[in-house]
Amino acid sequence: MEPTTRREFLEVSLASSAAAQSFPVLRRKDFEPAYLRLERTGELAKRVAELYSIYKNCRLCPRQCGVDRTKGEKGVCTGTSRAKVYSAHPHFGEERPLVGRRGSGTIFFSNCNLLCVYCQNWEINHRGDGSYASDETIGRLMTDLQDAGCHNINVVTPTHVLPNIIGGLRFAIRRGLRIPLVYNCGGYESLEALKLLDGIVDIYLPDFKYTDGALAAKYSSGARDYPERAAEAIQEMHRQVGDLVVDENGIALRGLMVRHLVLPDNIAGTDKFVQFVAQKLSRSTYVNIMAQYRPAYKAARIPELSRRITTSEYNQAIRWAKEAGLTRLDPR
Repeated sequence: MEPTTRREFLEVSLASSAAAQSFPVLRRKDFEPAYLRLERTGELAKRVAELYSIYKNCRLCPRQCGVDRTKGEKGVCTGTSRAKVYSAHPHFGEERPLVGRRGSGTIFFSNCNLLCVYCQNWEINHRGDGSYASDETIGRLMTDLQDAGCHNINVVTPTHVLPNIIGGLRFAIRRGLRIPLVYNCGGYESLEALKLLDGIVDIYLPDFKYTDGALAAKYSSGARDYPERAAEAIQEMHRQVGDLVVDENGIALRGLMVRHLVLPDNIAGTDKFVQFVAQKLSRSTYVNIMAQYRPAYKAARIPELSRRITTSEYNQAIRWAKEAGLTRLDPR
């Protein structure tokens, strides 16, 4: 479903990009966030109701816990049907097309459906630090971030509280929200939930953490099916929004951006990941191959995860990406 009034794309060279890549560009005046069209037709209200109904037999993610979260029952993520927010603020550490000059409007949600042993935000995701927030409060946070000048609304770790986020989005629309919605997730998503987001999310920002199911199970709380579920989820995201499109200033408007954290000794399977992107998505997919791994949370007690990656390991990851033909690597 197209979120714009026109489909006139230009090609410009971003001088700020170290790779001097060419990006598809849409004039901002021709852009409209996807969710506005669904709100006008009444479809967005129906989607919110459908998402909330999933809480009664929770299957928002591939774990399919089946608990009734409306009654306070808890599955792997330990969340109920009440969303918790840890923080909301302009963020300048995200990818350049999201940050621009005024930052990405991030809302960090508490708890997580993956619970990785090396989680760098374990206080938020494992311990659940944060405060409960109503849908209306979430909507107010969104418009406050827009008022602060942020280029987008970036919902972080959203999978397990999707109903609350999209419910909050409706409140935000009434308060004048008009900037892109970014879905910033761990990649472990259910197709059922993703299809309910079709026409709502403008920018998908998933991780692809592992290509080996046994390692996913070992390091992410038994999520053995992570590689298969992440692959099918990211392909669905790409089907919905396509490759990344930016405005005249290089600010992201719509499309897919994929993150991949390089782990020691190629535990993440970077060589296979880049082949997946090239063969199943597009060689022009925006990919951020990240070097910032550190042994956080429990990782220091796990020998193979107890060190940072080396420069040669990261350089090898970039070589694999280029050999696979990927052309839009994050310049950092």
